[in-house]
Amino acid sequence: MTAVKQIEASARALVGKGAARAVRRQGQTPAVIYGGNTAPVAIALDANKTRQLIFGGHFLTTIFEIAVEGKKERVIPRDYQLDPVKDFPIHVDFLRVAKGQTVTVQVPLHVVGQDECPGVKEGGVVSIVEHSLEITVEPEKIPEAFEVSVAGLNIGDQLEAKVIKLPAGAKLTFGDDATIVTIAPPTVEEEPEATAEEGAAEAGAAKE
Repeated sequence: MTAVKQIEASARALVGKGAARAVRRQGQTPAVIYGGNTAPVAIALDANKTRQLIFGGHFLTTIFEIAVEGKKERVIPRDYQLDPVKDFPIHVDFLRVAKGQTVTVQVPLHVVGQDECPGVKEGGVVSIVEHSLEITVEPEKIPEAFEVSVAGLNIGDQLEAKVIKLPAGAKLTFGDDATIVTIAPPTVEEEPEATAEEGAAEAGAAKE
């Protein structure tokens, strides 16, 4: 399970595009905390630290405790926007979470066991149908990733979502019979068809 991370933020008195641009010029990222039957709170985060958190992985499945002027809010990121040119964060949305509450998140899927997969040894290819799985789960139980093994699988075999071991109380948002990984047969490259010019040349050579 992902650990709760602590971050500091400052409150923003002004909101809107102009105020957000002013925050960014100060090396900060505008953000908002919402949900929990409480009024939204506009905050500002250190832009460099926020970028490190986003690109460090698991950002959207990590629980944070944000300290804002002495008050701590337990939240989970729901969305973020990056500058399309410079890749720095320009806004983050956080959702308040309470004990017993569930959230819907995408959890990455990692495939292992390729070295012990007969299908791969015969030239087959591991085809990952779903690179992440969407589940509804209590925030404290969000896994960093799901791991499935293809050891022992042959060409044509597949794994379905039902093989995933979910945290207690968690549910997949789609059917557990959905295919997530297959062992596909090796691809065969077809000989390119001869062009009309090549065909005529070959015919002329045969007559000589």
